[in-house]
Formats: sequence, structure tokens, C-alpha cells
Amino acid sequence: MRVLFIANVDFSLRHFILPLMRGARARGHEVLAACAEGPLLEIVRAEGFTVLPVPFSRSLSPRANLAALRSLRQVIREHRPDLVHAHFPIAGLLARVAARLEGVPRTAYTVHGFLFNQPGPLWRRGLSLAMEWFGGRLTDTFLTVSEEEAGDARRLRIHRHATAALNGRDPARFRPDPVARAEVRAELGVSPDDVVVTAVSRLVRHKGYPELLRAMEAVPNASLWVVGERLTTDHGGNVEPDFARAVETLGPRLRRLGYRHDTERVLAASDIFCLPSHFEGLPMSVIEAMLTGLPVVATDISGPREQVVPGETGLLVPPATVAPLAAALNQLTADAALRRRMGEAARARALARYDEARVVARTLDLLGL
Repeated sequence: MRVLFIANVDFSLRHFILPLMRGARARGHEVLAACAEGPLLEIVRAEGFTVLPVPFSRSLSPRANLAALRSLRQVIREHRPDLVHAHFPIAGLLARVAARLEGVPRTAYTVHGFLFNQPGPLWRRGLSLAMEWFGGRLTDTFLTVSEEEAGDARRLRIHRHATAALNGRDPARFRPDPVARAEVRAELGVSPDDVVVTAVSRLVRHKGYPELLRAMEAVPNASLWVVGERLTTDHGGNVEPDFARAVETLGPRLRRLGYRHDTERVLAASDIFCLPSHFEGLPMSVIEAMLTGLPVVATDISGPREQVVPGETGLLVPPATVAPLAAALNQLTADAALRRRMGEAARARALARYDEARVVARTLDLLGL
């Protein structure tokens, strides 16, 4: 079959869709992708994949979305895929509309987090629900990355056959690595016994950075490493004022490492992983940390609460709070044996549920590939 995978931006295609593309090609299918142009597409194209540029905007601008729809219809008309597999809310809806208009035999859609489950004004959440409901009418195979949101899709009649495919990462890449731990700590000037809390995500407010940076003020015996950057297409409040304040209060205990292609090494050099998001789908970073054998401190929201078993593989705290987050981090910072026990349990759970090869194979089976 000729399969067209569709993502909104290069970051999404590189970090979420590429393993599926590899898996579909390995099964003998012809694989194409469509996405807004960006530097990370060089990595995808270097593996021999054709990525067709479509000007997705990640906004509700009618003009921008009509332009993307026209471009996408042209791509589909020229390449005639047998299956369009769309991802992310706006790009996913446009992809399914274009596929229907151009007579594509089959469409699939994967939800990476429903927008109507996010905090925000009622009108925006209602619009999101309406978009998902309409898109569901255009979808043959409807997948989610979390069990909870598959249940939401069925309960709200977005798609009665919605199925959780989950997310996965490669356990051969993300694993405990004493050599990398020593090397990265030496590079960053951190002693072997220092406790390091690491966060890996885009630098946007809804990832919980205002709360995390303030919580670290009350965690005096640990340092914080932050891996990631803000995308040019990201919306929402600027977190730079929060980081500027944290530089004053945390001093050298705060290290901003930027975007890294070797996050597995950074995680291997860490002791605790923290993702205090306000909303998520099923975060890849939590899976990566679990596979690396780290205890996880996350918020009790859809996605992380089905990844983290409280008291066994990590700790869950209420979203958008500071004191409970600081208490959880202090509990783990003070107890090396607890960190080790939770980290081992986290890796075992991730190997059982989030092994990339098994997740990709299951997803491809659900797609009929």
C-alpha cells in the first residue's frame, strides 16, 4: 500500500511519527509524509523518506487553514495514497477532509491529547469537541495514545470503535548507562553523588515550568536540568520571566541544556525525572525516563496517571501546584534507596507496556498494514 502520514510540524514528525514510518516501510509499504517545513525534517529525509511540504499553521486562521487544505489536496491528488494516517487536531482534521474530498480509500487518525480536555475557555473546548466529532465521521480507524482518551472518544460518541494504541520508545536506546552517566556529569561539572532532577519538554507554560521552578526553591539538595526549547509555532504564555527569576533564586543549581539529540545520555546521568504538565496525551518523555530507570514525578492528569503507579514507579501530584510538587521531589531527593527501587519498577513497567517495537507493531496491525 501507499501510505501518507501527516503531521503538523517537523518536531512532531521526527519525534512521534518516524517510528511508524519505519515500521510501515519494513512491512513492504510505500511511505510518504506531509508536514510543514522545518530543520528536523532533514533527519527524516536522510533515512530515505519523501516528506512533502504542506503549510500547516497550528492556528484557527481560516486563511492559513484553507491554504493548507488546498496544498494537502494537491499532494493527495498527485500521489494517490491508499491510506492517509493523520495526527494532531488541526492538521488531522484538514487531512481527513482532504482525503474524503479526494476519494482516498481509507483514513486513520491518532489522537495525541484531546484539546477539549485541556484547561481553557468553554468556547474553545466546545469548538474542539465539535471538530473531533465531525472528524470522527470521516475516520475509518480512530486511535488514541492513552486508554483514558480512547474511553472519552467512545463515551462522547466521537468514534465508537476508538482504540488505544499507546506510545513507545526503544529500550535499547533509553536504558541505564553508567558510562554515559559519568561522561555527562563530568561534562557538566556535576559530582557523582549530586542529585539531579531532569525535565525534558518544549518550553511552554502548560508543561508546568512556573510550578517546577518555584518548587525547586524548596528542594535545596538537588539541581535541575531542563532539556528542550520553545517551538516557533508554540502558543501560550512566555516562560522566560519564570526562568529569569529562577536564575536568581536557584543560581548554578539550574542548568538549561537546550534542544539535545542525546536525551538518552542526559537521562542516564539523572536521578529523578519530573513533568508537572497541566495536560498531556501520553508523554514520550515519561516513557523515556521510565525505560532509563528513573522514578517519575508527574501530575495526576490524563496520560501520566496511567503511566506512573504512585508509590511504586514514582509520585503523582495535583497539577498547577507548588507545595505538593516540592514535597514529592524532596521525598525522592532524600532517599536513594527509594529512587533505586522506583526506578527499577518504572523500567519493568515501561518494558512491559511501552516497548517501541511492540507498540509500532500493534499500531500497524490496527491500521491494517
